[in-house]
Amino acid sequence: MNFQRLFAGVLRWVVAPLVLWVSGLFTASFVLGGQYSWPQTSRVLVLTATVLILAYEFVYKEQLSLKIPASQAKTVVVYACLLPYLAGWVAVLAQWFW
Repeated sequence: MNFQRLFAGVLRWVVAPLVLWVSGLFTASFVLGGQYSWPQTSRVLVLTATVLILAYEFVYKEQLSLKIPASQAKTVVVYACLLPYLAGWVAVLAQWFW
């Protein structure tokens, strides 16, 4: 197994889901908290930009560099990035309502 495949696997299965889940938690708690100050809003905007860059540059483009078709690379982004982000939101919503 070469280094590039190992790096892509670690990003896909460990780093991206963990970062996106925590990002979902933080963003959901900010939105539901109702305390909108400029410093807090700027943190959420920077976090959102960081998450988008992570998903595109380090997950999607890394999968494309492994000669995976674009449609399959988009599926990887959904499973490695979008679902953990939504799981973070669901965790905060579950705590918020129960």
